[in-house]
Amino acid sequence: MLNLVRHGAPSDRPPLLVAHGLFGSARNWGVIAKRLARDREVVAVDMRNHGASPRADSQSYPDMAADLAEVCAGRPHDVLGHSMGGKAAMVMALAHPELVRRLVVADIAPVAYGHTQSHLIAAMRAVDLGSVERRSDAGAMLAVDDPGTRAFLLQSLDAAEGRWMLNLDVLEREMPRIVGFPDVTGHFTEPALFLSGGASDYVLPEHRARIKSFFPKARFARIPGAGHWLHAEKPREFEAAVRAFLDM
Repeated sequence: MLNLVRHGAPSDRPPLLVAHGLFGSARNWGVIAKRLARDREVVAVDMRNHGASPRADSQSYPDMAADLAEVCAGRPHDVLGHSMGGKAAMVMALAHPELVRRLVVADIAPVAYGHTQSHLIAAMRAVDLGSVERRSDAGAMLAVDDPGTRAFLLQSLDAAEGRWMLNLDVLEREMPRIVGFPDVTGHFTEPALFLSGGASDYVLPEHRARIKSFFPKARFARIPGAGHWLHAEKPREFEAAVRAFLDM
């Protein structure tokens, strides 16, 4: 079972399940999860090979979708997934539509991408963890140019234990699967919101036909000025868009 961080209390509304992206954790979603938990329970997970969740040999989307389905335990949830977590949420909705009431996919499409994040794994490996006493020590050694990305990666460092809370070996080996999308079938016929950053190129107009083939009730919205990490860059706007969709 995945590690869970629960916010709010059970209510007559479906719980909201939150699945983070690559190199993230449930903790990254704490502020937004607490706000969305005003009138329902919100369950944020550490995906496999991330945070405090179990280590596994696979990072495939069918396996991640099965992990999310296990968390639902037979009860329908609203599901929100970002990036890698968005792909896992899509695959779960297609494989287990009875477990998903409404689906929110943040800045990702059901397509294979040409980029890789292996360079970030190399940068994390290059940090001399034996000489790290605090995160700032690792930050000085982490060869990542973008300050936001560097700060994001450092959230997955356990400085006291001198270790990354990520299974870097498996994530590196499984990178082609992570940036890809599995050969899946099925349709999710309940409402789905594909919410993208206005400055991001992850969800393009040419992706819409494929999205609609899986999610015929898909709606599309963009948050102006936000990039791929739209929930961190524009948290208030992101929360408002998600809440408006789930409250319909």
